[in-house]
Amino acid sequence: MNPIKNKKDLETTIDEIRNLAYSYLEKYSPSKQQLKTYLIKKFLIKNQNTSNKKEVFDLIDIVISTLTDQKLINDKHYSDLKSKKFLKRGYSLNKIRYSLIKKGIDEKYVKASISKIKENESDPDFFSAIKLCKKRRIGPSREENNRSLFYKKDISILARSGFSYEISKQVLEIPKEEFKKFCKMI
Repeated sequence: MNPIKNKKDLETTIDEIRNLAYSYLEKYSPSKQQLKTYLIKKFLIKNQNTSNKKEVFDLIDIVISTLTDQKLINDKHYSDLKSKKFLKRGYSLNKIRYSLIKKGIDEKYVKASISKIKENESDPDFFSAIKLCKKRRIGPSREENNRSLFYKKDISILARSGFSYEISKQVLEIPKEEFKKFCKMI
């Protein structure tokens, strides 16, 4: 079935795509790119015999632009919410930036969200590294006897989480009593 054989088929195709989008928006709060990927997968699986995929992509773009105009999808709002959520989880600013870009958010929204975090929080990477150490029981959470044995492992865990070497080193050298005070502050 070619989705744009006549006007009636065009309207039914747009309605199908719009209904898929509404059902997805009821469950989740996606970015534009996530919704587009979902609609492409769903619609092409549902209608495998479509001959012109370019037209389907154009129809999906039209539906997404109408949802944006209706303010049901907003990448700026999505970026702010996700960045705050990731910060509470203990993500570094680098990991937050990478995660948002991976979800298809524009660079300008990502930069705005990161700058808001920097304005509102004092040293967000340091406290996120402490959250990660507490959650993973590494660094100052370990027993004093094992800290030097696992130093390389702990610093590599922090590095893979996106923290700089200086912050990782600073967090791993915190005494246990001071670490407990920081944990109570979080």
